[in-house]
Amino acid sequence: MKPLRVLICAGEVSGDMHAAALMRSLRERIAGPVEFRGFGGDAMRAEGAELLYHTDRIAIMGITPVIRELPFLLGMIRHMKREMLAWQPDLVLTVDYPGMNLRLARFAHAHGLKTVHYICPQVWAWHRGRIPKIARMLDLLLCIFPFEPALFQATPLKALFAGHPLVDRAAETRAAPPAALPWQGRHRVALLPGSRAGEITRILPRLLAAAALLEARLDNDCSFIIPAPTPRMRALGEAVAAAAPARPQRLAFIDGQARQVMLQARAAAVASGTATLEASLMRCPTVLVYAASRVTYLAARLLVKGVKHLGLANIIAGQEVMPELLQDDFTPERLADLLHRYLTDEPARTATLQALDATNARLGAGNASGRAADLIVAELGLP
Repeated sequence: MKPLRVLICAGEVSGDMHAAALMRSLRERIAGPVEFRGFGGDAMRAEGAELLYHTDRIAIMGITPVIRELPFLLGMIRHMKREMLAWQPDLVLTVDYPGMNLRLARFAHAHGLKTVHYICPQVWAWHRGRIPKIARMLDLLLCIFPFEPALFQATPLKALFAGHPLVDRAAETRAAPPAALPWQGRHRVALLPGSRAGEITRILPRLLAAAALLEARLDNDCSFIIPAPTPRMRALGEAVAAAAPARPQRLAFIDGQARQVMLQARAAAVASGTATLEASLMRCPTVLVYAASRVTYLAARLLVKGVKHLGLANIIAGQEVMPELLQDDFTPERLADLLHRYLTDEPARTATLQALDATNARLGAGNASGRAADLIVAELGLP
């Protein structure tokens, strides 16, 4: 039997995990063999995808880094377009990473290939004028927030809610045996500076300085763990920590296991992104932090309209369930104060946990990748 060919594209660590889960669900539902080829990370590779590019090289965020890497990125796009025409996949399945993936989807759709995009671009945050353009380049859009399909009602695009995939990953983490983690003190704090090199070099020194302040306030009875998304990012984080002017005594880097770390932590400081939603699902009181380059920050201020919060959990809740420290407001002193409150003020901690539970309930009951796979199989017309 001729294998079903799927060109699958995920450009970041979180997208790699979602894509890998979707690959498993598709294989469970398709009777014959399925070949996956494209770009992604270790999770996709473990599921059998042939990777032409790895997320370590392509997970780039911010105007300045993108400009610096533009020759590489443009060359990658040209290569992927040639791959589509030569391989002729039955499906081009793009996962998140809209800056590049929607450009590839538009090319694929124009050349008669079936296109499905998993994880709706944040058109509710970045101007809605993109909606008609997105609708013209896709056959199916799979959404992970329940309010997203309504944004495409005026277009011919099928936009369907599949549930949020992190609900399933969170349930798996809670059901697994507790991981043996190198905690060394009573007050356990998770530090997640981001998954990109630029984020780690910019954010981690402030996290370490805050941790040192917190450690002093709590009589050194603190323990801090940094779960690195990849070995390369762990090495970078360790180098940044070694050069940092201030750092806590009890600090450990580990490979992966971010959800287990946040499940066991009493509080966390997490760089804005998908990890903040994971923190919510792990019921870990969290302070959201972020610092971008000045150029990137000013551009974002101009582009983002009508969005009160940056954090996903806050957007879903419609209120601040995670304090947000951004740019100049993100100081070690302010972060240490907020973490100290989570660790020592039980009424505040209880109220925060109740708010996180209400937020998590809005994300669906689970089996998001299975639901998404069902919708893809139906779109392909497979039995």
